[in-house]
Amino acid sequence: MADTLGIIVGGGPAPGINGVISAATIEAINSGLNVVGIRDGFKRLFKGDKDAAVPLSIDDVSRIHIEGGSILRTSRDYPSTLKTGLKKMMQTLYDLKIRYLITIGGDGTSFMARLIERESMGRISIVHVPKTIDNDLPLPGGMPTFGYETARHVGVELVKNLMEDARTMGRWYFVTTMGRYTGHLALGIGKAAGATVTIIPEEFPERKLSFKKVADILEGSIIKRLYFEKDHGVAILAEGIAYKLNIKELKQHEEITRDETGRIRLSEIQLGRILKHFVKDSLQSRGIHVTIVDKNIGYELRAADPIPFDIEYTRNLGYGAVRYLLNGGSGAMIVLYDGHLRPIPLKDLVDPATDKTRLREVSIRSEGYEVARKYMIRLEKSDFKGERLKTLAVTARMKPAEFKKRFYYLVRK
Repeated sequence: MADTLGIIVGGGPAPGINGVISAATIEAINSGLNVVGIRDGFKRLFKGDKDAAVPLSIDDVSRIHIEGGSILRTSRDYPSTLKTGLKKMMQTLYDLKIRYLITIGGDGTSFMARLIERESMGRISIVHVPKTIDNDLPLPGGMPTFGYETARHVGVELVKNLMEDARTMGRWYFVTTMGRYTGHLALGIGKAAGATVTIIPEEFPERKLSFKKVADILEGSIIKRLYFEKDHGVAILAEGIAYKLNIKELKQHEEITRDETGRIRLSEIQLGRILKHFVKDSLQSRGIHVTIVDKNIGYELRAADPIPFDIEYTRNLGYGAVRYLLNGGSGAMIVLYDGHLRPIPLKDLVDPATDKTRLREVSIRSEGYEVARKYMIRLEKSDFKGERLKTLAVTARMKPAEFKKRFYYLVRK
């Protein structure tokens, strides 16, 4: 009797999931395996629901690689008691006679992959395929996580439209994008679209970030645009900024909700709306009237049809995952590096201090970030000298000393 390969998707959607499912299923069947897909992430496995497993054939998956979403769906559900849920999940996997398992997801799913491999003690060989539009998993060679390039592409198209609307109507947009802990997506969208300014959490070393500091950066950009006789602009804000904000201060302005794992739902925090009121009130107090519209983009990006980059990328990853397992491998994440598919042991991804997957942050010392900053309109040290300082202060309807006292701390290193 042929061995069975299971495929499971965890976490949020990302363009390209179906490409991994398709490539892995086809290669596994062609190699003599049976394939089942586990629907709804780990949620039903934790409940011992064997009906979560559905057989997959080549006909089922041969055309899904060009489609967004996930034919197996996904979830972030975890049991209230991990020990009990894990035991039930393992028994369910054994009952389904799963010999090989592919997990597709981000840091939470890779954590579950490590638990399954540890608990199975060799009965189940497992490989993880990294997926997140946040692009924050530590892949070698700077390779993106699959889904990121498509999310950036769709995000750029949306922001381009907003930039034209801003110019046409003479207004500003504060656009918040996904990125729970890091600013890769926000910076990628802002840099490629040519947005006026992009703000990411990696800019701020402080543990508790104040709203005022972020609002002052935005107000400074608006003032500088007015100095250049431009009454419009688009600011991109990474949602991870909210993660750094003082929660007590945040609760004064926004209702805080949490997801199934207990994490704050950053994508539901109206960061742009809060900052809009801070900035507008400050400007209006000096008689400067600017129209600001806040907008969130994120859910629009996650289930988009993948662009060719992610279609090709995920086909490589799905194929590589199956070949790794059939060659006797287990307990690794499959990556594409320098044109070659390679496994990285899951244990090597773990931060020993937290027992969680290490995150890849945007390096604000990199040349890539330096280039992004060079093309933003935001206050710089050179703006606080001579005639530039005087003219900016007039534009802001402030005295030069007052302007410097208010904003210079933003550029002081």
